Amino acid sequence: MNMERELKRPFPIHKIKWRKGGGSKELCYITARDVMDRLDQVVGPAGWRTDHKEVLGRIVCTIFLRGSDGEWLGKADGADDSTIEAAKGGLSDALKRSAVQWGIARYLYHPNAFDANKQPAMWATPEGYDEIMAQRDENDKNVD
Repeated sequence: MNMERELKRPFPIHKIKWRKGGGSKELCYITARDVMDRLDQVVGPAGWRTDHKEVLGRIVCTIFLRGSDGEWLGKADGADDSTIEAAKGGLSDALKRSAVQWGIARYLYHPNAFDANKQPAMWATPEGYDEIMAQRDENDKNVD
C-alpha cells in the first residue's frame, strides 16, 4: 500500500458535505470523523496521534504519523473557533485543516473538482482516482 496515495484518495460522494461560504459561494467539506476514519484505515489506530495547542487565540492541531522507521512526523494547521459550538468547532476545523497538509481531502480545494450541480469530476471520485493511479502504475512499469 502506498500511504500517500491512500491518504489522498477521494471520499465517496455521500461523505461530502456542503455549506454556504462567503457571498453566494458554496464550500464542500468532510467531517472530522471522516479524517479520523481515513487515518485509521491507512495507518491504523496506533499509527497516528494529534496534539492541539492554542497559538495567538487560535487552535493549532498537529497530526503525527508514525514513519516506517518508528519516528513520528507531524504536520500542523490552525483554525479559529467556529460560529457553531465555538471551541469544539475550532478543534474539529484545526484537525481537518491539518489533515489537508497530509493530502486528506486536499482535492476539495481544486476549482474543477465539482461542477455547478455538485457532481464530482471523474478524477475526484474513488473509482476515477483508482483508475488514474492504476494507469500511472502501468506507465511506470513500461518505463522500467
